[in-house]
Amino acid sequence: MEDKDLQPAFDYFLSKNWKPFEFQVQAWKDFLEGKSGILNAPTGSGKTFALWFPVILAYIKQNPKTWQKPQKNGLRIIWVTPLRALAMDIQKAMQEVCDDIGLPWRVAVRNGDTSTKERASQKKNPPECLVTTPETLHVLLSQKDNSKLFKNLECIIIDEWHELMGNKRGVQVQLALAYIRSIQKNKIKIWGISATIGNIQEAFRVLLGNELPVHIVKAEVDKRININTVFPDELEKYPWAGHLGIKLIDKVLPIIDKHQSVLLFTNTRAQTEIWYQKLMEIRPDYAGLAAVHHGSLDQKVRTWVEEALHLGKLKVVVCTSSLDLGVDFRPVDAVIQIGSPKGVARFVQRAGRSGHQPGLPSEIYFVPTHSLELLEAAALRKATAERDMESIHCPTLTYDVLIQFMVTLAVGEGFYSNSLYTVIKETYSFKDLSDEEYDWMLSFVTKGGASLSGYEEFAKVEIEEDGKYLVNNRKTAMRHRLSMGTIVSDPMLKVKFQNGTFLGMVEEYFFSKMKPGDRFFFSGRNLEYVKIRELSAIVKLSNKKSSNTPSYMGGRISLTSKLSGKIREILEDSIQHNYYSEEVEYLLPLLNLQQHLSLIPDKHTFLIEKNISKEGHHIFFFPFEGRMVHEILGALIAYRLSVSFPITISIAMNDYGFELHSDQPIPIEEALEEDLFTEQNLEEDILACINESEMAKRKFRDVATISGLIFQGFPGKPIKLKHLQSNSGILYGVFEDYDPENLLLTQAHREVLDMQMEKDKVLNAIRKINNQQIILKIPGQFTPFSFPIMVDRLRASLSSESLEDRITKMRAQMIS
Repeated sequence: MEDKDLQPAFDYFLSKNWKPFEFQVQAWKDFLEGKSGILNAPTGSGKTFALWFPVILAYIKQNPKTWQKPQKNGLRIIWVTPLRALAMDIQKAMQEVCDDIGLPWRVAVRNGDTSTKERASQKKNPPECLVTTPETLHVLLSQKDNSKLFKNLECIIIDEWHELMGNKRGVQVQLALAYIRSIQKNKIKIWGISATIGNIQEAFRVLLGNELPVHIVKAEVDKRININTVFPDELEKYPWAGHLGIKLIDKVLPIIDKHQSVLLFTNTRAQTEIWYQKLMEIRPDYAGLAAVHHGSLDQKVRTWVEEALHLGKLKVVVCTSSLDLGVDFRPVDAVIQIGSPKGVARFVQRAGRSGHQPGLPSEIYFVPTHSLELLEAAALRKATAERDMESIHCPTLTYDVLIQFMVTLAVGEGFYSNSLYTVIKETYSFKDLSDEEYDWMLSFVTKGGASLSGYEEFAKVEIEEDGKYLVNNRKTAMRHRLSMGTIVSDPMLKVKFQNGTFLGMVEEYFFSKMKPGDRFFFSGRNLEYVKIRELSAIVKLSNKKSSNTPSYMGGRISLTSKLSGKIREILEDSIQHNYYSEEVEYLLPLLNLQQHLSLIPDKHTFLIEKNISKEGHHIFFFPFEGRMVHEILGALIAYRLSVSFPITISIAMNDYGFELHSDQPIPIEEALEEDLFTEQNLEEDILACINESEMAKRKFRDVATISGLIFQGFPGKPIKLKHLQSNSGILYGVFEDYDPENLLLTQAHREVLDMQMEKDKVLNAIRKINNQQIILKIPGQFTPFSFPIMVDRLRASLSSESLEDRITKMRAQMIS
């Protein structure tokens, strides 16, 4: 390949006074040489241009004399992005390049928001490039003449692959790529774009399979991250979570004031609303300069915020992970992170939103919500310096996604069982699919399997005389197209004013607890709940202030194992005086108090603390494995104790440890002698200590929805949640009684163990404990490590006002 092949790209960069990075030039060359691979580049480093330009360069090379003339090229490139919000930004950037260099290409967006008229136009006259989502890519596969659409396709690019790889949407992508490659006889180039993750080579294998040699283009861009920690004036020696960082708002305001533009990230939608409310209370002059952005708000509101950011009209946007990904707006001067983001990759991604240009450092301020969270700031500082990121693993043998995919193909051009089996086996997620499992699925899509074969509605796919599997029923095809996708969220209600103005969506369970006249804060407004009408919560503006904010499902993020490992390293280093960051220096009085009263555990030590108070008996365990793992570990240990000792125990947990509490003495010494942490019967004990069958029943609703067993309804007329639950519950019972080997049932149970209960992480935690020296301490009072866990338990039974009073008294007692 000659350098002149790259000249149009160099000329474009020169016209903008830019200079391409080495990784961009490398990606251009590799693409033109016919390679597929993964581009590993941080946010704001120019990764879109790294893969959009070689597509253009290849076309210019193929058509040296006619590339500036309009031609019917057909669809040449599909660019897949995980978020609809990203699609418009990517499309604008790509179209701008084409227009500037005089390439008469059309870049179009196709997703759930695309109008029927535009879809028809795209089908009749396909654009050269289509920016779409995983779900819409499958919609294209369901078209009767999809092979015609993909005939001229040269490349598929999967953006933000690290966001898709770890969930069922990533499985959708794998299946679509395998199918398109099969009809293209593997001539197509496939590239993924991924931020830094701990297992980038595995990410390549998941995306591109085992046939191709691993090829990764790494952006060696020196993206410096300046981490500024905001310290409280006074150290809480007995810290507790729950302030939401609001106590430090006086220190946050000067940061906002000194910068032109700021993103203020929180971890939850509720926290976002609260911070916005407080900012506007204290600084009414921010009106028109401040905005709120999270996933529950109306798309129009989010788009307005993104455009206002792009134009530099906003000074501060309070947001959640809805602005984590590469939404294209003018880079902000600084990022403020309220509380720990609980993961290294998430922290780096958010930091990258500032200085979102090659060569500029990212400026991020860390605002702790309690003193111990400064440990996480130190851990993030260390992990970021070492570029040590989390690994992401993809789900395997997700039968529900595969069944949906098989019906999708049958709705489209149809498939032959043998050739499709070969395609499916080429994917990472289904490389271990057995002949028996595949036969079961063929039976399921054609007859409904063993237990549903008597019901016509489950026999969706017919087998033609030549052996082709095809959906001939128009109603079945329509219903399938309406319900394609793998995102099964909690039921939501629209929030609307009485005049019909749409504000956003909130989980149904929030309104189930409200009475007409109750007030709450949402979309930056004080609202009064009026009534439920159809599928909307009708509200009106309220002049009275409210502290009630929707506390959305899945509100608390759990510490990643990578970050928890870094915290252990920092604690150990602090004991040995090896590693000091400014956060550790600040925390020394607290850490010294913990060491004085009890112990700071190192990697060879597992700490248990035993306490007696007016409330009863407390045992605290400190694995430092994250809230999700501690929830299961706590239930497991409580169950094992109750088997040998008849005792009632309550459990509380945070990211650092968990508490067992009882009004009777807890015989921890005897239990430890009986090998409390044994691996024997671990899975059976886990299943016994939680209501696994109820969890599996809830998980089955998602599996049944994705696989098409349950129809969720038509646009504007969704089936009510209680009917969905009822339908899935009936099917669950039928399978349990008459078809216990049903693969969807098996999957529901497996997902509860693997995903919700993090079985592997619990097993690893148990193994770690068994390799450590268990030290039981009796401090005589609560320690800096145990106090916040106990507060979490109190929070469940006390109102916030009485909780504040209670904690003030308890602190006073301990300090005196």
